[in-house]
Amino acid sequence: MNIGRFEIEQLSEGIFEIFEDGLIQKSTLSEIKEESGLPGVKESSHYIGINPLLIRDGKHNVLVDTGLGWGLDHRSSYTDTSNLLTNLDIFGLTPADITHVVLSHLHYDHAAGSTYVDHNTSTQPTMSYANYFLQKKEWYFALEETARGHQRPGAGYQLDELYKLAAEDKLVLITDQQFELLPGIQIIRTGGHTPGHQIVKIQDAGETAYFLGDLIPSEFHLNHYAMRKMDVNAVESKKAKTLILRQALKENAVLLFYHSLHAKAGKLVLNQSKKFALKDIR
Repeated sequence: MNIGRFEIEQLSEGIFEIFEDGLIQKSTLSEIKEESGLPGVKESSHYIGINPLLIRDGKHNVLVDTGLGWGLDHRSSYTDTSNLLTNLDIFGLTPADITHVVLSHLHYDHAAGSTYVDHNTSTQPTMSYANYFLQKKEWYFALEETARGHQRPGAGYQLDELYKLAAEDKLVLITDQQFELLPGIQIIRTGGHTPGHQIVKIQDAGETAYFLGDLIPSEFHLNHYAMRKMDVNAVESKKAKTLILRQALKENAVLLFYHSLHAKAGKLVLNQSKKFALKDIR
C-alpha cells in the first residue's frame, strides 16, 4: 500500500487469545470458528490480531509498535510465532535498518518486541540504531502503575526489559500533543486508553492514513465502544475517537488497525445508514 511517497506494510504477528488477567496465547482462525458454534462459550477472553506497521520512504524505515516479540528472546519457547525478525526479513530489512520506532503506548502487546534478551542473558534494544518515540505522560504513568502493582483488564505493563532503553537514552519522551516525526509523519496524543496513548497520521501527495493503536483497535470499534473497562478515561477516548473519525472521513483517509483479524485496513466511508464503514482499498 502506498500513501504518497510512503510505502506502508502491516507486519502481522498472527492471531492471539487475550484473557481478562492479561494472559495472551497464540491461536488460529480454525480455533475461533470451532468455538463460535459452541453454546456457552467463555466470555473471559477474546481474539485479536497483532499488526505492527512499517513505513518506508526510501530513506527512512519507521516502525510503529513492536508487537509481542515472541521468538526474539533466546529463552522463548515461541519459536514458531512470527516476530519482527521474520517480518522484516520478508522486506529485506533487519532490525538495524529501522531508523525510528513509535510506540502508541507501552502495554506489552504493543511494546514487548522493543527489546530482547541475548545469549549472554543481557537485555538489548531490538532496533539498535533507532530511537523510540513515546509520550512522556505514558512513560511516567507506566512507571506509576508498575510500582503500584495495578493491572487493568486486558494487556498491561511489563517494563522490566524496557528500562534498558531508558538507561541507554533510546527513549524520546514527547511532551507535545502533536509532534512531527518526519515530514509527512505526525504523532498525535489522544489519551484515553492510557493517558499518553498516541496515534500516527501519514500524509503525502494529497493522500492520508491513520494508524489508530488502541483508540480504535479494529473495524468492529468504528461504531461501537467496547473499550470502557480497558480505557483509563472513557470520555476522553470517545471524544478523541469521534474527532479522528470525522477528520478521516473528510480526508478520505485509509485507516490502519493494530488488532484486526480480517479487515486490517480500509478507506473510511459512510454507509446507507450513515454509520462508519470501510471501503476495500485493493
